[in-house]
Amino acid sequence: MHPGKTTTRQVVLVTGHYAGSKRKAGFHWLADAYWRSGWRVIYFTAAFSWLSWLRRDHRLQYGLHRRNRRLEWLNDRLGSYAWYTPWHPVKFPVAPLNRLAQPIFSRYASFPLGPIESELARSDLFIFESTAGLMLFDRFRTINANARMVYRVSDDMSLLRVHPLVVECEKRLAPQFDLISVPTEAIAHKFRGMGNVVLHQHGIRKDLFDQPTRNPYAQQQWEKNLIFVGVAGLDTNFIAQASRMFPQWGFHIIGPIGGLPTRENVIAYGEMPFEQTVAYLKHADIALHTLTPSKLSQTRRDSLKVIQYAYCRLPVVAPEFLRSERPNMAYYQLSDPASIQSALKAAATMPRDHAWAASVRTWDEIASELAGDNSPDDNNCSDAPCVTTIRRAQASVSRSS
Repeated sequence: MHPGKTTTRQVVLVTGHYAGSKRKAGFHWLADAYWRSGWRVIYFTAAFSWLSWLRRDHRLQYGLHRRNRRLEWLNDRLGSYAWYTPWHPVKFPVAPLNRLAQPIFSRYASFPLGPIESELARSDLFIFESTAGLMLFDRFRTINANARMVYRVSDDMSLLRVHPLVVECEKRLAPQFDLISVPTEAIAHKFRGMGNVVLHQHGIRKDLFDQPTRNPYAQQQWEKNLIFVGVAGLDTNFIAQASRMFPQWGFHIIGPIGGLPTRENVIAYGEMPFEQTVAYLKHADIALHTLTPSKLSQTRRDSLKVIQYAYCRLPVVAPEFLRSERPNMAYYQLSDPASIQSALKAAATMPRDHAWAASVRTWDEIASELAGDNSPDDNNCSDAPCVTTIRRAQASVSRSS
């Protein structure tokens, strides 16, 4: 059902995610925040083509390729639009192939947009995620020169499997955005010297966490319940060692994680709706941010899950390479049984401090700032990272460069 023409403000989120995905990323929560505050929201899924089949893209399970360029209204003000193209820029394992493909990939933004064009022309706000969808910036601005243009940087694309053309596109476009919103200081460093950068750490839906929930561990009778939530990167060697050291503790793994040890106290749930996951977070004793090293390690120190753990006042066990200034962390050295045991014991005895949750903001606040309705300087920034944090981080990097 099309909700019809209205004077309600409209936002288009250009993202690699699908609106109806079981996996909830930051863009899902931004869409939710705008919708709940009365906006008309269109979730534009980009960086999606037949090449996605070669990568076994999880979005294919939703049949989006069969609904190409159809604006589907999931409710009265939330629309989903899948832009499934013949191809999209991808990174090949060898540089010569990337160079050969560049002239072809450079035409990505010229594929027909379809019926979404009329919606772009009437929109007030475009928010781009760090994907190949960035290449649509110039075309969107041509269609609608009055819309506010925001870049919400979910990842450092120079560290991902992204074609160099998209990385160069990001460099060219960055100064042209009205706002660049970054979730971590590590990502902020790559935009040093620009005056349009603001640190917005991930937010949460506090109302979902604050409402009463049933304790999902009540019938399991483990001395401690430890929770990991994620889709990739879990250090299964840590789980194997830790679950053997503490057979009386339950290690609960939520997400599509393979390679887990077969042990009674390692309980795998697979993917589950976020609303159901909340109860497992709230009633846990310890959170696990036990990831394997990767090129993205620096950007994972303040991931969405770390923010959620903080709001639940959970002690967090993490490897030393993810060390941050957060006070609720206990660290270990990779594959070091003694330090793993020490970190788990430290987390188990750590007092759960209400101050850990004080700096966590809502997605509603972040969405408002992205829309330009208010700025970080208008808020009480004593408990929230704001513009001054970015400037301090940029100055630090400039001195060390």
